[in-house]
Amino acid sequence: MPANPISGAFRVVLPTLGALAFLAAFIAALTGLALLFPSPMWMPMWNLNPEAYVAFHRLGWLAELLLFGLSCISVVVGAGLLLRRRWAWWIALLGMAANGAGDLVSLVWTHEFVRFGFGVLIASGFIVLLTLPPVRRETS
Repeated sequence: MPANPISGAFRVVLPTLGALAFLAAFIAALTGLALLFPSPMWMPMWNLNPEAYVAFHRLGWLAELLLFGLSCISVVVGAGLLLRRRWAWWIALLGMAANGAGDLVSLVWTHEFVRFGFGVLIASGFIVLLTLPPVRRETS
């Protein structure tokens, strides 16, 4: 048994966030591909969030560029978190803060408490986890 079992439990935070960053990269790349190569086969995906479909099409080629850029950044951050790098920790922290702030603005604007309220809570939870001293000490 480790000398300090509580800090040992926090060792999963960075690898878990790294895995989530890889998942985000996959989703962003898949969405970019769906925009780049439109096909009826993508309709089940777009039916999950029809508002996103409309918004991405309004942006045109810029949406594809941003999604592929997000995908690349997410892969790099995911690798950095798995390697426990401080720069990846900072990017993850700032990304979660931006995500939470965006959800908070959307919550105030639309009053969709379930959709955006959970987004704010989840982002806040990740921020709390990332800023705990045992997690911060894991990065070099």
